[in-house]
Amino acid sequence: MTHHGARPAADNGAARHPENLDYRVAHLADRLAAGDLGELGVRVETHGQAVLLGGTVPSARCRDEILRIAREELSGLPVHCDLVVAETSAPDRAEELA
Repeated sequence: MTHHGARPAADNGAARHPENLDYRVAHLADRLAAGDLGELGVRVETHGQAVLLGGTVPSARCRDEILRIAREELSGLPVHCDLVVAETSAPDRAEELA
């Protein structure tokens, strides 16, 4: 797992109110699903008071946008990134079939 962007922002009381965390994580998932990033299948999971983003995305730009949105929605909480950027370049040689 990478910790790309794993940093808490200012404390907003989420650590003291777990139901607030559940609400905020659900809101983030809804926001990701409703936008242009909706079909990516990004997983949003909680681990204690930290949030883990997982899945595969098509580009580093897409990963960065998801992280930006997550930090905005989850300010004050540590956000860990396990988003893998898919390799989309053409193969450099032909595949040999046996």
